[in-house]
Amino acid sequence: MMKKLKITFFDIFLLVLMVGVIVVTLYPFLNILAISLNDATDTARGGLHIFPRQFTWANYQEIFGGTADLWSAFVMSVLRTLVGTITGIIASTMLAFTLSRRDYILNAPISFILVITMFISGGLIPEYLLIRELGLMNNFLVYILPMLLNAFNVIVIRSFIDNIPMALTESAKIDGANDFTIFWRIIIPLSLPVIATVSLFLAVGQWNSWFDTYLYARGNANLSTLQFELMKILDNTNISSGSVTSQSAEFVARRTNPQSIQMAITIIATVPILVVYPFLQRYFVTGLTLGAVKS
Repeated sequence: MMKKLKITFFDIFLLVLMVGVIVVTLYPFLNILAISLNDATDTARGGLHIFPRQFTWANYQEIFGGTADLWSAFVMSVLRTLVGTITGIIASTMLAFTLSRRDYILNAPISFILVITMFISGGLIPEYLLIRELGLMNNFLVYILPMLLNAFNVIVIRSFIDNIPMALTESAKIDGANDFTIFWRIIIPLSLPVIATVSLFLAVGQWNSWFDTYLYARGNANLSTLQFELMKILDNTNISSGSVTSQSAEFVARRTNPQSIQMAITIIATVPILVVYPFLQRYFVTGLTLGAVKS
């Protein structure tokens, strides 16, 4: 006989609280989406919430129908995100695994150098001079090499690897596995949660980056990224000091306005990350090694 579900006052309170949290979390995004899909003239009236009053694709058509080649910029952003994330994960995980080895004699000095870089930076000018001297100006590698290693990511991965029971690697060594085999066959599979987390950090950083394109790759139109092109469009549609610029007036004449364009740009920049996140979310768990080894 099935037991009746007992609902307490606390359960109701918790349900109402969670619904409130969901509404507060989703409302800003839904409001931005509604403005981006609403007629610009109607948007100027205000009072728009989560549904567009006069649906239109004009704002997106204005962005993708302009002079900027956003499609090639989109491909470049995807390419730099994929390559940058994969190479960054491989480099960070290999370094973290090396530093997790207690018998590595350079463990302490390298760890100290990594930590120092989190507090002290050379600054923008030395970085620019270094990039120029390395011949990375207007080169695709300028998107990859400077972001290849991040001290925070290495420390996070190393902390996770330190929690993996030593008995696993020791038993693998007894069976004849070398360090490379241990890394690919044991460390990588057991570190999927932290790898997924750091991958998301790297992917978001690569996808949202536009300033490096402005500094180092402006001379090569083929290296222009989506974020950089959207930033240029956004800059051309800004309203300063409450006055409408000539560029803004042109957008109004086309039945679009700066606010609508800005909201559409926000959606374009955000949606790809939202699409990728659910595939990584299932790895955001801990304790994969729980019970793997019994002491």
